[in-house]
Amino acid sequence: MLNEEKVYESISTVIDPEVGFNLVEMGLIYNVEIKDSNHVVVTMTLSTQACPLHQMIVQWVKEACERVEEVRECEVNVVWEPAWNITMADENVKKALGA
Repeated sequence: MLNEEKVYESISTVIDPEVGFNLVEMGLIYNVEIKDSNHVVVTMTLSTQACPLHQMIVQWVKEACERVEEVRECEVNVVWEPAWNITMADENVKKALGA
């Protein structure tokens, strides 16, 4: 059965190439919603609006979601509010980045 945990687990394979941590532990994935017919909607942000890899990272998240067997399709929404900051990251990320 499809659940948010499976989707988060798959998204956690997507590594932010600039810092080397996955998007989930960075705190960039704000929400995963499973709708009817196993349509998944991911709400996320990026560390900066000027991220040069914006489109690639969004595509990687979509592909990671769609690797979950039960997912029929995935929609990724990038939002800028709330703006990401280092306090949203897991403790190991904060430590490694000196926050």
